[in-house]
Amino acid sequence: MSVLKKPVASEKYTKLGEKLNQYAFIVDKKATKDIIKKEIQKVYEVTVTDIRTMTYAGKTKTRYTKKGFVEGKKPAYKKAVVTLKKGEQIDYYSNI
Repeated sequence: MSVLKKPVASEKYTKLGEKLNQYAFIVDKKATKDIIKKEIQKVYEVTVTDIRTMTYAGKTKTRYTKKGFVEGKKPAYKKAVVTLKKGEQIDYYSNI
């Protein structure tokens, strides 16, 4: 099973990629910084200089329907922001 689940391709992280050479990924909750670094270097063939990780808790959602209130929960996830060596970049769409 891969540590990297999917890249975060939002407007915010696109700008960070262009200006500061930082890219974001949704990763496995149990993954450590060392494991994430090795995986990104292996998959994208780049040099990682820094990693920041954030763990987000699952949010509860409630909506009102004909049958009454329906409650649910969004899953928790972990995000890693990776800084690359100057001059290198990651192309998310090259593997498609």
